[in-house]
Amino acid sequence: MPLATSEYVSNVWREGIFDDKVVFCTGGAGSICSAQVRAMVYLGANACIIGRNVEKTERMAKDIATARKGAKVLGLGAVDVRKPEALDAAAERCAKELGSIDFVIAGAAGNFLASIDNLSANAMKSVIDIDVLGSYNTVKATLPYLVESAAKYKTDGKTPPAKGTGGRIIFVSATLHYAGTAMQSHVSVAKAGIDALSVNIAIEQGPRGVTSNTIAPGAIGGTEGMDRLSRKEDRERSAKMIPSQRMGTVKEIADATIYLFSDAGNYVNGETIVVDGGQWHMGGIDKGGFEYPDFLLSGETVTGVAGGKKASKL
Repeated sequence: MPLATSEYVSNVWREGIFDDKVVFCTGGAGSICSAQVRAMVYLGANACIIGRNVEKTERMAKDIATARKGAKVLGLGAVDVRKPEALDAAAERCAKELGSIDFVIAGAAGNFLASIDNLSANAMKSVIDIDVLGSYNTVKATLPYLVESAAKYKTDGKTPPAKGTGGRIIFVSATLHYAGTAMQSHVSVAKAGIDALSVNIAIEQGPRGVTSNTIAPGAIGGTEGMDRLSRKEDRERSAKMIPSQRMGTVKEIADATIYLFSDAGNYVNGETIVVDGGQWHMGGIDKGGFEYPDFLLSGETVTGVAGGKKASKL
């Protein structure tokens, strides 16, 4: 049964604005990225979502396709973003079966809680490889298609583009590195790298009509990440640390996506759109009930959450 549209997109957007367009998304079976893609599909796009888990990715693709009658959504599992040849093949298949790649969402990511003294070199490398190298590989695989789309769907900022927009990429980042966040050094480094990558792509590919921007979500309720990285009993207290006094929704990330990909976002390039209710301005000390600095000084490893790591020696 299709999700209510109010769960993943606002009613301010006109239906059909992405007709005949294709969005390619890594991490597309995840809570946030699937909402981004679902909103695009509802508004006319076809899609190709990429993931490592075959069953989960194919199941999510079928679910997303219910957003619009006649929608085509490919679910390509067994694709590791750390392997460029796998992404090259996925992009080629997407363009061949759906006709193009007009929009890209680089959303594949890995995360867990661990202080630096409990973080192994392999664990650090894994996050860097998935987030940074994976984003780089996504760009390399899809850039030729994005350049082609940008040339086809030029915008001048004066008149609404008759055939819509194209040639745009969004990276899914975070705000963890803005003020520093305990037990997230690995992810903070990775997301800072993604932010830098996005800006450089904007500078280099802007003259070809391609735009590159980043969305930095804050605490988004009901997502896999929130369930894995926080204790249920601590979430209400953590929400009170957010100026907006609540966690965000996946719909609010999807709306930011539509803005950047639509005619409204034509002149936005090389920017980061923070969607966090003002949370990052409060600093990065609070982390789901693990008291600062007592927990860190104790030398204990994280327990009570699914996304923890065993201790490792420095």
